[in-house]
Amino acid sequence: MSVLLDGAARVAVYGGTGAYGRAQVATMLAAGTRISASVSPGRGGTDIDGIPAFDTMAEAVRHAGVDTAVIYTPAAGAGDAIVECAEAGIGLALVAAEFVPVHDSLNALAIARQHGLWVVGPNSLGMISPGQALLGSIAPDFTMPGHVGVIGRSGTLTITTTRLMCQAGIGQSTAVHIGGDFLAGRNPHEWLRLFLDDPETDAVVYLGEIGGLKEYGMLDLIRSARKPVFVLIVGRHAPAGKRMGHAGALIAGDRETAAAKRRALGEAGAHIADTPPHLVALLKERMG
Repeated sequence: MSVLLDGAARVAVYGGTGAYGRAQVATMLAAGTRISASVSPGRGGTDIDGIPAFDTMAEAVRHAGVDTAVIYTPAAGAGDAIVECAEAGIGLALVAAEFVPVHDSLNALAIARQHGLWVVGPNSLGMISPGQALLGSIAPDFTMPGHVGVIGRSGTLTITTTRLMCQAGIGQSTAVHIGGDFLAGRNPHEWLRLFLDDPETDAVVYLGEIGGLKEYGMLDLIRSARKPVFVLIVGRHAPAGKRMGHAGALIAGDRETAAAKRRALGEAGAHIADTPPHLVALLKERMG
């Protein structure tokens, strides 16, 4: 019961040598994640909290067999870190930094696609397949194994929703905060396709917000889906032209409002919720 991330993933932590990164490593280990390497230039040949350290991601791949990465570099270095992961053959990488320069993201995410690297973020709180593996800082106690996929544009909304789902006895196959920056490694419709194609995901939750037009890319998939898709779009009362929360949440046109997105997604066949509790109620009603 997982999408992209499972207990077999061998993870390298890139740049997580400060207090915050090391605390995150401890949480990921406790959640069952197999952290096999730390990548920190100049620290190669040593270990960090018992984890072997390498100077480059290529060395970590070659000597520790890693296939997944969590990137904790500052925003200014995130683009280079993504490129390094892509060129080393990493298949999945989560980028925690917020406000990565747009030109850096444009270049790095294009190179990632060319190499088949699936990037979560930038500005991602995390990704978790409950009971198997965690990347980032989603609280494991706010999730539980199950058959509902969760895709979130907001980190806070993602963990709020998974916690409410757990309280209602509804578990998740995988929950992912896809990134809050203006650019994200993959678009909502790409994530939706993964969950719709996963045989052990029975329903999909999408948690969206104002700003951008990426939700419209999901319409054809929702129309043809054999699984129910539940949608919550927040920001119904947000004023136009004012950024709300982060770079991705800014209304610049009528189609970017919550009302327009709710209408389009609902007409395509999605179940539209007004609040997180309402979404969970819809899930329980549809899925028993």
